[in-house]
Amino acid sequence: MVESSPLAPAASASSDRQSFNISPLIRLTLLLLYLALMGPLPFLAQVTEAGISPQLMTAGIVLGGLGLYGALGQRVEVDDQGIQVTYPAWIRWLFRGGWQLPWSEAQALKPRSTGQGGIVYYFVGANQQAYLLPMRVAGFAQLVRLVETYTGIDTQDVKPLAQPWMYFILLGFTLLLLLVDAWTITTALQMA
Repeated sequence: MVESSPLAPAASASSDRQSFNISPLIRLTLLLLYLALMGPLPFLAQVTEAGISPQLMTAGIVLGGLGLYGALGQRVEVDDQGIQVTYPAWIRWLFRGGWQLPWSEAQALKPRSTGQGGIVYYFVGANQQAYLLPMRVAGFAQLVRLVETYTGIDTQDVKPLAQPWMYFILLGFTLLLLLVDAWTITTALQMA
């Protein structure tokens, strides 16, 4: 269950504010995977004379790519007042702006298993709402240390959801898929 509160403006612009963005490896891998999966579709739609126009399909793919790019622009900001998850201003409306939790309201950090067998962690706020701890940020170990420093919650067992080597493997397969895509697009253009 993912619950979040509306994003409120930061109470104070603390000088020790630290920002954590989604890991560049994860961003690159997921954007390339999206391109590899969606890129050939307009060309195949044209060759197979599908019921949807290639231009409309291209527009949908571009919009989906912008949404993915915006989601991957998520940023976690931490200071001595609290933790805040936010998105770029141009896409914030789609993700309800993110959430903010003052450290004084963070009561616990609870693990939950995912459908794929992994473990994610949720902050439990004073209002009993759950706030998902972003786990795919660059500098996750530092983020967890800050959480423990500011809340006193034991974070010894908190580990990232996916290790970098998993994304390197996915990136490798994505690059192979892009090679197959290049062949598919070239063949489709020759047939058209």
